[in-house]
Formats: sequence, structure tokens, C-alpha cells
Amino acid sequence: MLPDIDKLSLAEQVAQMVVVRASGFLFDHQIQYPVWEPPAATLQHWVQDLGVGGVILLGASAGELAIRTQQLQNWAKVPLLIAADIEEGVGQRFGGATWFPPPMALSAIFRKDQKLALDYAQQMGAITAQEALAIGINWVLAPVVDVNNNPDNPVINVRAFGETLDEVSQLACAFIRGAKTHPVLTTAKHFPGHGDTAVDSHLDLPLIPHSTDRLTEVELPPFACAIASGVDTVMTAHLLIPSWDAELPATLSHKILTGQLRQKLGFSGLITTDALVMGAIANRYGASVAPVMAVEAGADILLMPVDPQEAINGVCTAVESGRISRSRIRESVERIWQAKSKFHQPVSPTNFIESTAQNDALNTTVEILQHSQIIHGSALSLDKLIKTIKLNNKSALALRNLIVVDDLFLCDFLNKLAPAMTLPAQMGYETQIIDCHTQAISNLEQNHPTLLQMFIRGNPFRSSAGLTKAAEDLFKKLLTTDDLQAFVLYGSPYVLQQFIPLLKADIPGIFSYGQMPAAQDCALRTLFGM
Repeated sequence: MLPDIDKLSLAEQVAQMVVVRASGFLFDHQIQYPVWEPPAATLQHWVQDLGVGGVILLGASAGELAIRTQQLQNWAKVPLLIAADIEEGVGQRFGGATWFPPPMALSAIFRKDQKLALDYAQQMGAITAQEALAIGINWVLAPVVDVNNNPDNPVINVRAFGETLDEVSQLACAFIRGAKTHPVLTTAKHFPGHGDTAVDSHLDLPLIPHSTDRLTEVELPPFACAIASGVDTVMTAHLLIPSWDAELPATLSHKILTGQLRQKLGFSGLITTDALVMGAIANRYGASVAPVMAVEAGADILLMPVDPQEAINGVCTAVESGRISRSRIRESVERIWQAKSKFHQPVSPTNFIESTAQNDALNTTVEILQHSQIIHGSALSLDKLIKTIKLNNKSALALRNLIVVDDLFLCDFLNKLAPAMTLPAQMGYETQIIDCHTQAISNLEQNHPTLLQMFIRGNPFRSSAGLTKAAEDLFKKLLTTDDLQAFVLYGSPYVLQQFIPLLKADIPGIFSYGQMPAAQDCALRTLFGM
């Protein structure tokens, strides 16, 4: 039951507007990002004593998370919003659950068969919501409704549903329709559109130079569509948009959040900031300043403030000084109460295991992968590859499975049991991995027929530009020595476009939007004719 808002103190009301980051793991020694994820005692203090309104989680298995979310709710006096960035399904963040290909994979299908793509998007939304609820997540931070019309975008990239507003609008709204078949909150992000940027807002503040007409024609329609489809929350973008506000980023701009989103688009749901610890905001505004400015702008949820206690104190001080009215705080808390009243489901570790989505989810994942795969080279080339493998298995030449990834220690899709390792091994290949911790490619031995597997996509905090250049140099070296036998690229279609001009016609290859084990299995079985 939600308490009477009037019985909460000002500090308790403001605390309900704060959502903090925490590890999904149960024990302190498992914390992976100590800068952002507090130890258990601190987290319990924030939830139990400060009364923060929600927690965003990352890491752990789905089964562990069911225990974690139950623990958090037991600490809280007011039911918590439990959020996760699960744009590619629950398995993207929590092991054992369904991990779908990135949303852009659906745009490849959409261009061939719109009805099929929309059906897949709706299934993704429904399965994501069902699995989220089963482990205690009630707030899905998806879908991304940015139109990724800039190939150099380092942070959105394949997270978007496509490059055109039609693709993005239709597919994102189908995802929302699917998710709404279960009592979870959905989120359209990142308002007013992070697609046409070449700067990662996790690191710095991107600038959108477009006119109001251009924003109205391209960036805003997917948000309008999402709002019409009943999306519960809209997440702000840390962007500077001079045509709307020459001084303040969207997250801190009253002209943008209230003027554009509330008044012009008529959105009446929750407005949440993107994470306030991101460089675009944290590097420019203080721990207690940014939260106050975000509330003034029109935000209801302060996501991941640098210091939760300072954020609460800062907003309370602004209210007590008359800078922010008490009615403004109450408006946000009322929206939060309205959102929290939509869900109540007991959680147990067996909920997820008993979820009826599992078999259908696996089939849906594989079908999407198969329909969105791009195959290069002819059937003759594939036949030639198989014959070459058989020939080389009988010769003295060692077959090499060369895997390129940015940082092996940060890869949750590669281990000794990953298909990228095991399937080539069955064919007689020996695995070699190149990442930021390994030797330069100049030391690469020659005269080894090579299957090259490259994992390259845009990732927050990790630009793919350096990795792409290193992979391109390696690609050229293998072509020069005639060692390149076949290749698989997992990740960004924009990277693929850089490699195609270099490719010889008789070398077969596969492109997959997904990088997870199911994508590896699907791509390699296609390549090897398994």
C-alpha cells in the first residue's frame, strides 16, 4: 500500500524522486563498479532510512536478482521502482534470461517484411516484460526511440530500432504494445533524440545543431508515437540543442522538458533524467546543483545522482528557499504514486524458472537472428570453405580461430563454452584472442588458414573507433598473406560497410547484429553449413 503523500515529510517526498544504482549481486565482494554501486550497508541506508524511490540494477544471474529485488523491497517502507537497462531482453544484463539481438536487427527484417518485424518487436516487448516481472523488475528502461541517422554515433548505434523515423516509430511502438500485456513500466528514451550525435554523453556533452523544423520532422515523431501508445516514462538526453535552449542541456532545460515534452507533446507520465553521473552533466554541475536544475526543468525522477543524500538536501533547500514550490514536488510524487500503483507481484526465485516465456523466447531469438543475418560470399565459396577445412585438417597447416574483441575482461558473451570458441574447435581450429591487453598484430604468425571473428559495436564509455582501426589493419594483413579463410562480424553494420570494399569475392563471411552466444551459434552454423 502507498502511504498518504501528505503524511510524508518534504525530505521523504523528495527522496521518492531519487533512483539509485546498485549491484544485482548479493555480496559486497561481488560489486563490479564500486564508483557507482554502494556496499550493502550504504544501500540499505539509502532505501530504509532516506527512503529513496527506486533502484536501478546491473549484474548477477536472473535467479540471484529475484532474491536481490525481494531484499530491496523488504527494506523499503514504500514499494520501490526496480529498474534495469534491458533493451535486448533481461538476459542482456542478467545471466540465464532471454537475450535478444539488438533492436537494429529488427530494422533489417522490417525492410523485407514489415509484418514479421512488428510481430517480433511485440514478442520482444512481451517476453522482456514477463521475465522482468518474474525476477522483481517493474520498470523496463526501454525502448530506445532515437533515430540513429549518424553512422558515427558511438553510444546509440545498434541500440536504435533503425535509421528512419518510420522504422523506429513502428518497431518501438510494437515493443511497447507487447510490454503492456504485463504490468511493467516502459520508457521511451532519450528525449528529444540522441541518434544524430558523434559524442558519447557518458563522457561529454553532445551538441545537436538542427533547426526546430528538422527536430519536428525526424527526432520527435517516434516520441509522439510512443506517447500515443501509452509509454509510461520518457527519459531525457544529456544534449545541448541551441535551437531550443542555447544554454542548458535538455535534462536541465525547462524549455525542453516542460515546454516541448509536457506542453507541446502532451506527455503526462513520468519524466526521468538519464543518469546524472554521466560526464555530460557531472563534469559541469555539482552533486547538489544538477538535481535542483532537473526538478526545475520538469523531471520527476532523478536517476543515479552523484550523491543521493546531497541531491535530496539540495532539492529540499531549494524548496525551503522558495526556488522550487512544494506543489511542484507534490506533482512529481503523485505521478510516481500513479506509476507505482500499476504493479504489485510477489517475487520468488521460482517465478522466473516457471515462466512460460522461455521456450518461445529462445525460438524467437533464433528466428530474429536468422532473418536479420547478412551473408557475404556465394554458396560456392561456402563449399570451398568446407573443402578447405577438410583438406587442411589432413595437412600440417594449423587452422586458426582468431577472435578480436575490445576487452576480454568486460565481455559477458565470451567464455570457454561460447560457440565462438567451441564450434571452430570442433572443426579443428585453434583459438587465439586479440584485445586491448594482447600483443600487437605485427607479431601474428603467417601461413595459418584463419577464421576471423570480430566483435565490434558501439558501447557506452568505449568508443569502437580504435578497435575498428585495429581490426581493419588485421583484416588487411590477413588478406595480404592470403591467410584469411572466412570472417564473421558481430555488432555494427556501419563497421561492416568499412570492411566490404576490402573483401575478396571468394571469401565467405557472415554479419550478425547480435554478439551473444545464440548469435555466435547461428552465424557459425550457417558459415560451416552445420
